[in-house]
Amino acid sequence: MNDNNTPPSPDSPAITAPDSHSSPLSGAVFWIAILFSAYQIWMASFHPFSSQVIRALHVSFVLLMIFALFPPMDGRNAGWRALGWLLGIAGFATGLYQWYFEADLTQRAGELTSADWVVGVVAVVLVFEAARRVMGWGLPLICLIFLAYAVFGQHLPGALAHRGYGMDQIVGQLGMGLEGIYGTPTYVSSTYIFLFILFGAFLEQAGMIRLFNDFAMGTVGHTRGGPAKVSVISSGLMGTINGSGVANVVTTGQFTIPLMKRFGYSPAFAGGVEATASMGGQIMPPVMGAVAFIMAETINVPYLSIVQAAVIPAILYFVTAFWMVHLEAGNKGLTGLAKEDCPNPWTAVRERWYLLLPLAGLVALLFSGYTPLFSGTVGLALTVILIFGAAVMTGVKGLPLRGLFWVLLGIACAGFIEFGVITFFVITAVLLALTFIRRVGGDARQLAVRALVEGARHALPVAIACALVGVIIGVINLTGVAAELGGYIIAVGRESLFLALLLTMFTCLILGMGIPTIPNYIITSSLAAPVLLELGVPLIVSHMFVFYFGIMADLTPPVALACFAAAPIARETGLKISMQAIRVAIAGFIVPFMAVYSPALMLQSGDWMDTLWIVFKALVAIGMWGAGAIGYLFGRLNVVERIVAVVSASFLVVALPLTDEIGLGAVAVFVAWHWWRTRQQRALSAAR
Repeated sequence: MNDNNTPPSPDSPAITAPDSHSSPLSGAVFWIAILFSAYQIWMASFHPFSSQVIRALHVSFVLLMIFALFPPMDGRNAGWRALGWLLGIAGFATGLYQWYFEADLTQRAGELTSADWVVGVVAVVLVFEAARRVMGWGLPLICLIFLAYAVFGQHLPGALAHRGYGMDQIVGQLGMGLEGIYGTPTYVSSTYIFLFILFGAFLEQAGMIRLFNDFAMGTVGHTRGGPAKVSVISSGLMGTINGSGVANVVTTGQFTIPLMKRFGYSPAFAGGVEATASMGGQIMPPVMGAVAFIMAETINVPYLSIVQAAVIPAILYFVTAFWMVHLEAGNKGLTGLAKEDCPNPWTAVRERWYLLLPLAGLVALLFSGYTPLFSGTVGLALTVILIFGAAVMTGVKGLPLRGLFWVLLGIACAGFIEFGVITFFVITAVLLALTFIRRVGGDARQLAVRALVEGARHALPVAIACALVGVIIGVINLTGVAAELGGYIIAVGRESLFLALLLTMFTCLILGMGIPTIPNYIITSSLAAPVLLELGVPLIVSHMFVFYFGIMADLTPPVALACFAAAPIARETGLKISMQAIRVAIAGFIVPFMAVYSPALMLQSGDWMDTLWIVFKALVAIGMWGAGAIGYLFGRLNVVERIVAVVSASFLVVALPLTDEIGLGAVAVFVAWHWWRTRQQRALSAAR
């Protein structure tokens, strides 16, 4: 504990008070998870193997863990558990095969031996089955359709028919090499994605969730509808370190949803707010979601370009959610928490400010032009060093001694400029040894182990989705079917860009009913994004358009994965929650269209004046859409007023001559009239 005469420092006990419970993994799977995380850290730091081997071993670890955790049929039966381990070991062996025979496989690329054929088939089949166990039938069925097209597509009529391919070509494309299950998505999963998931796991275990919640509670908890605003802010902040929407729902939602219900929000609206805010984490820089890294690799642009394009729409997304809960609170007359019941936000920052240092370092490196892999490695290393450095300082009271320790530790960390990333491993080892010598830091060691295990476990759904969706990419590259399908959309788009955008939006939403955001983006971007590019939509904007609606699919009924994750916490049906989430996230459906018609919204055209103008229009439109959706502005709106508000704002979306003038004029007249009418009603009520 800090004494009263000294400022808080990174040896605060909060560093050893994790937010989450102990990992549910145990036994052999526990140690496999640690080994998996250690392997990924080693690969990210030193890259000792070829890209093919790194990807193959990544998938093999994923298969081993999934089959050990999700055995066939009844997992309580010893026989089924044994079969699960057998399948997992077989999956792990496929990666070892790629490693051991790497040189031979390279020399005979395209010519499979019997052993290659068997290993390739086993790997593809096990990836299908592992994905089915983790994610259900949705994505495997879609991938099976593409696989069937590769095998039997030559028998189709018309332009969709291909020339026909032998099974050896298909197996070689999908199960060996770098086109199928070991393609670009797996490369991104085995490098950037896993590293950032691990980075988020360490920060969460170290108390970042508590810091964000306390800060949000202290800043807006006492305002009108404060509990819902806390949800928006804390989930948005969590999005800076954790791009998983569903994970955010089940972590921050455990605190925010009951709080919103207690202060008068309906269970469905509380769940919808949390789901909406949590899904926004995938578009919130600097880390964003896994799709952002895949996008950067797919279109071959720096990750910083993706961040720059995403930042304004992400802010607008959370402004929308914040505005909607503010209006709902006014509509229902809801107040916030008592001021004395809210924590001091700056006290929370003073006590845990050190947790922000790795995040600040990550942002600085990304914006300095370093790769996400390098930036993530340094950010993770700084987090681990802070955790163990704080543990070493446990019980040390003297401010000069503590200050000297952290200065020397900072100087030591700067050694990575000269000696490379090995510096961080040496510093971590020294700090770990000091915790044993001083007999302190037991909680910190447990925290680190738990973060390694949780990081590996949380990476499984993402990693297996990336591997399986490689089947679709492999088939598209083999057969060229994307060009045929894109031709139909282009034909429509030449007549109306708006119709092409609508078709793309509905494709994303429909696919999102059965598959997660990552495969949704990969499939739709492979088919639709090149089409939008040909129709004149800038490259990044076309891919971001697909990305946004892949996220919105998790809020759209009937599936709405994020909403169903919030359902047991809110004690309400996922369908009702999703209907409320659509209201809260209304701008998420409109802003992508605005970006297409005005690319300055994503900093893809024009100058800063153009950007300010489109942001101003977007804010005005969001204000009116929110009023129309909630039915409240200065007072309650009737049906006609709600329609007028929405229609007036809609003129601001399409950048055509006079539409901006019409929209802004209509909004100004409506707001002035509504303000006057509300004031008259209140005066009349007061007179009575």
